[in-house]
Amino acid sequence: MTPRWIRRGSVIAVAVAGLVAEPKAQGPSTGSAKSAAAKSAWVPYRTPWGDPDLQGYFTNKDEQGVPLERPAEFAGRATVSDEEFAARQAQAQKQLSTDNEEFDASTADTTNAGAVGSATSPPPHWLDRGKPSRRTSRIVDPPDGRIPTMTPEGQRRAAMRAAPRFGNRPPSSYLDGGLYDRCITRGLPGSMMPAVYGNSYQIVQGQGYVAIRYEMIHETRVIPIETNPHVSPALRSYMGDARGHWEGSSLVVETTNFRSETAYQGANASALRLIERFTPVAENRVEWSVTVDDPTTWTRPWTFEVDLTRDGSQPVMEYACHEGNYAMTNILTAARTAEADGK
Repeated sequence: MTPRWIRRGSVIAVAVAGLVAEPKAQGPSTGSAKSAAAKSAWVPYRTPWGDPDLQGYFTNKDEQGVPLERPAEFAGRATVSDEEFAARQAQAQKQLSTDNEEFDASTADTTNAGAVGSATSPPPHWLDRGKPSRRTSRIVDPPDGRIPTMTPEGQRRAAMRAAPRFGNRPPSSYLDGGLYDRCITRGLPGSMMPAVYGNSYQIVQGQGYVAIRYEMIHETRVIPIETNPHVSPALRSYMGDARGHWEGSSLVVETTNFRSETAYQGANASALRLIERFTPVAENRVEWSVTVDDPTTWTRPWTFEVDLTRDGSQPVMEYACHEGNYAMTNILTAARTAEADGK
């Protein structure tokens, strides 16, 4: 039998130098899956050192059209009806036909410069278009699919963030741009949230470590599998400090020590904990769930889910963001010109 790591076309040894050993094909383990993995009959393969094998290329583009919070029209329902799903399928097919049409820059829309399909943007077929989903929201807890009420402290912080910033006033410096605009990071969990393109990821494993490569912004996150405490609160980073462990077939990762610039949804960076679960539920599907826990910002923790689909045809491509990031130069040049004209 061809080894599974060859069938997937994994290039694992390059991603984290010296970290990854080639996993060999093995039959399913005899142990029963625990925790979230218990809801599936699928039992994943094992690495040579005995951990569940999550490795491969993945995409989450099939979750692209699912909103984070549940719209009012779907109140009380976690999934759409068969009729509504058929409508989503029809809309997806219509969009695909539009994407594949010939693109003529001379007749393209020029009223929304930079928008997909406009004369100042590549044609729409470059977008990631996934399959329609039955989900009505990514949030699965609370059951209403909505972000819980903010605490008074969280509301004060949100009001401060609503003050005029880059985007609704002339920028005075490149620092007025967000970290995403400046090709630095999308943070966590933003780096694995579905986007307009670049929805490929690679999971690689070594003994005592799991690493995730993100296509967009091109970061690599290395997660130690250990029970040691997090680093000092004085040490903070854009992607935080991660600690992983296994619960049955699920990889559970707790991340803290975020910088304020990347605290998810405006959370308090000093109090925020993100608890991720990577649970293999089928041969080519991993359920990724994230619990957001910050008692200073929300009245209760909340959880969202996104399916990761293993797909060897979706390798992580080069993301030359800085090399092509003309936006910052052009925005600031225009602002300086407007200032010189006294506008």
